[in-house]
Amino acid sequence: MPGFLLHVNAVMQCTHMAPATTTPTQPRVLVNGQPVATVANLITVAGCAFTLPNGKPQPCVMVKWLQPATRVLVNGQPALLQPTPTGAGAGLCQSIEQIPQGPPLISMVQTRVIGT
Repeated sequence: MPGFLLHVNAVMQCTHMAPATTTPTQPRVLVNGQPVATVANLITVAGCAFTLPNGKPQPCVMVKWLQPATRVLVNGQPALLQPTPTGAGAGLCQSIEQIPQGPPLISMVQTRVIGT
């Protein structure tokens, strides 16, 4: 599925609107002057305030990418793609217990390089 390549400074949030940050792992392949994000990147979420109806805190702490590129590799790792124009990413926000919380929301990404 084609989509824009994500870079490490793409603006991403968890389903509950807390910011997600991508830690750069490779400095060689750039889009718009920023490192391309791959499956090797750690995407962390900070400040999510989601709580279950029973009162147990269950904040998002990370994003796991489910559909990386199949034909674009960066240093041997599949690149991350934003496959839909609606802003939803192909990943899944997860709590510390790895409970799925929903897809991340991507509001800004480079729009020049497309991968599959």
